[in-house]
Amino acid sequence: MTVRRMHLVLGSLLSVFALARATRAQDAAVLRAAAHGYRTAHEGAIVREFADLLSLPNLASDRANIRRNASAIAAMLEKRGVSARLLEVEGAPPAVFGELLSPGATRTVVLYAHYDGQPVDPTQWVTPPWSPTLRDKALFDGGVVIPMPVEASDHVAGEARLYARSTGDDKGSILAMLTALDAMRSANMKPSINIKFFFEGEEEAGSPHLRQILEKYRDLLASDGWLFCDGPNHQSGRQQVQFGARGVTGLELTVYGPTRPLHSGHYGNWAPNPGALMANLIASMRDDDGLIKIAGYYADVRPITAAERKAVAALPLIDSTLRRSLGLARTESNDALLAERIMRPALNVRGIRVGAVGAQAANVISTEARASFDFRLVPNQTPAHVQELVNAHLRKQGYFVTSDSVTMAVRVGHPKVARVEWEAGGYPASRAPMDLPMAQAVLRAVGDGVGEKPLAVPTVGGSGPTYLFEQVLKVPVLALPIANYDNNQHAANENIRIQNLWNGIEMYTGLLGRLGVYWRGVVP
Repeated sequence: MTVRRMHLVLGSLLSVFALARATRAQDAAVLRAAAHGYRTAHEGAIVREFADLLSLPNLASDRANIRRNASAIAAMLEKRGVSARLLEVEGAPPAVFGELLSPGATRTVVLYAHYDGQPVDPTQWVTPPWSPTLRDKALFDGGVVIPMPVEASDHVAGEARLYARSTGDDKGSILAMLTALDAMRSANMKPSINIKFFFEGEEEAGSPHLRQILEKYRDLLASDGWLFCDGPNHQSGRQQVQFGARGVTGLELTVYGPTRPLHSGHYGNWAPNPGALMANLIASMRDDDGLIKIAGYYADVRPITAAERKAVAALPLIDSTLRRSLGLARTESNDALLAERIMRPALNVRGIRVGAVGAQAANVISTEARASFDFRLVPNQTPAHVQELVNAHLRKQGYFVTSDSVTMAVRVGHPKVARVEWEAGGYPASRAPMDLPMAQAVLRAVGDGVGEKPLAVPTVGGSGPTYLFEQVLKVPVLALPIANYDNNQHAANENIRIQNLWNGIEMYTGLLGRLGVYWRGVVP
């Protein structure tokens, strides 16, 4: 081949790549414009539809209302031309399933969200949890109630917040992805992938029937991967793609003193003090920097990969800002980065109860002390093995360990008694490899939707049933949240920042429009 011909060939190739890049940029811009245009013309209608869904009480244990939620969401799918049905197993809230095939698509992705919510204490809410209320800004910034939109085209400012249970966790994701379909249809665009929707009705209750559902409907749920559309976005406000979640197991622990309260003057330094026993036990299990001192606890921990370390190092530095906002002079492990710390196992003391304090305090030795713990797990730890290690540690501290009721015979037969009540269920951790073709395609498609490269986060601190999809269906799972990080998830006055909802609509439009293109490797 002559030099001139080589130059012509190279020039042609460069032109092809340049054209492909231009086409990609144009397509991404068109998608964003379609999403933005549709949203700005329908803000009032979008918020009203959201409020209607949020007004349905959604505790998994409330069978009548949880089914009303499922039926309402199925109707929302059907309205968008999505074939919908309820997936049932005995004793469980229905899962809502939908399917939308796209001509020419070669990949199928399942979008997961849950429609049930955490239990509520209405007395802790400023406005009722299932009466959606719009405020001009966050409550902690002095936000005041503003009218709900009336007309479909009514403008709703991005800094406004909508308050109700499940706004951010997790009905907001459901609404955002369905509105993205509206935006694409309005612009005569089709998704680049086949889409299946799976909306669970008992995630906040621990997903006790999820494995049964996945196994029963395995063929229906077949796909190339799942996107777990749940949780808050990064504290910096940036869109993120999450590759994993920590596992969890919980423990209620009780240690014992005398069978009746004793005067601390008459019996102090003689009768064992359960408060002191519990304090010493906790100190034997973890130190002030979060290091877990239980023998063998770190033996199963999968090493952090080079790609994961690189991803953590690339995340925005938000720790000092977080410390100031939370009133913390220091954080654990010599101010180590939060993103690094959640890659490690954690032992959290979530509550201690013994005697009384303040005006109710009495000079007595209490009969028992109770503490509640959650253990956050990382790959390859399992709840069962963690429970074994903790029980063995308690025995090494001289305790007789039982899960049964503690009788007088047990008390007098053992110098120290610990009752362990491990929570049913629990999750192992999951973490997908960061170099998966699906993962790289998701990162690029999401970037097209939001107009900038998203953050690639190896894992998040929270826990969820993502491991089940990997175990049962043998497919990779990534997480794609949209809620604001300060959304009061699981707490009173849960909310979503409206701009997060608007951004989520644009993000899902880019994802659905471009994911199949990148996954096929058509666009460089």
